Amino acid sequence: MELRQLRYFVAVAEELHFGRAAQRVHISGPALSQQILALERELGTELLVRDRRSVRLSAAGQSLLGDARRILRLADDAKLGVQRTAEQRAPVRLGYVSWLPDGLNSAVGSSVSLRIDEWVLPSHVQADRVAEGTLDIGLAWITAEQARARDLTAHLLRAERLDAVLPVSASSEVVAARRLTALVDPDVAAWWSWNRFAEAFAVDTGARLVRIDDGGITGDAFYAHVRRIRGPVLASPKRHTAVTPPSLSQRPVAEPVPLWTWSLLHRNDDDRAAIREVVDSLLALARVRGWLVPPTQRWWVPADDPHRAALDPGSDLR
Repeated sequence: MELRQLRYFVAVAEELHFGRAAQRVHISGPALSQQILALERELGTELLVRDRRSVRLSAAGQSLLGDARRILRLADDAKLGVQRTAEQRAPVRLGYVSWLPDGLNSAVGSSVSLRIDEWVLPSHVQADRVAEGTLDIGLAWITAEQARARDLTAHLLRAERLDAVLPVSASSEVVAARRLTALVDPDVAAWWSWNRFAEAFAVDTGARLVRIDDGGITGDAFYAHVRRIRGPVLASPKRHTAVTPPSLSQRPVAEPVPLWTWSLLHRNDDDRAAIREVVDSLLALARVRGWLVPPTQRWWVPADDPHRAALDPGSDLR
């Protein structure tokens, strides 16, 4: 007996109609009849009594039905167990933008194979890749609407405080947000997320917005803009190998403190144990390192940040 023949037999036995059973198991009616006949020949007995108007189980068919159901359940359970084992051993693909937690692999442990994706891409691109399945998990900045539209779950992994960069001659211990300049670049393929953040920051705080067209949101070109502006400029969270020139300094921002929220993203319907383990491990690391706690001073995130309530569940003023 083949499992498919037992599956076909159970379908006919439950439907008591060859046409409906054929639709249920996705084969043609004649092919289903041939498979049932082959099963009966192998067993040497009639399982179904057929006439032009009805189908009913024979005594042998009634005897086989319970055993067939049990065999199919065991086969389905075995298949599911193998699939779950394979999923556990398959590497979890994690993509990021410019920041990865130190000790990432140690935090996750050896029970999950974690593969860091080599393509370091902007936040909105990494979110799209998680949604389409080319990544399993992403570390990126995202809006609440982006997460909803892509059916993504966004866990807060870190609320990163952004600083100001300014000429040493203009330095002070703390820079008020309204004194800042925020840069935006028309290259939305690279800077969509940052532009969205910076534009909202300028509107809410009164900071000045300056449009550039050379990609100078970070790196040496960014430092050139700071020297040209001769005042404090909001620094992006984008990591860069360029060293801050000695003529410039970095200072904290206040009233309010701008927070860039790094989200740990995965698909809403991805309930694999390996995904849960990576998420739980990284969120535990975030709690230990204090990444989820906002500053005690007044802080700011965009209105459509998905983590506003998590950062301050008792207030709607920020």
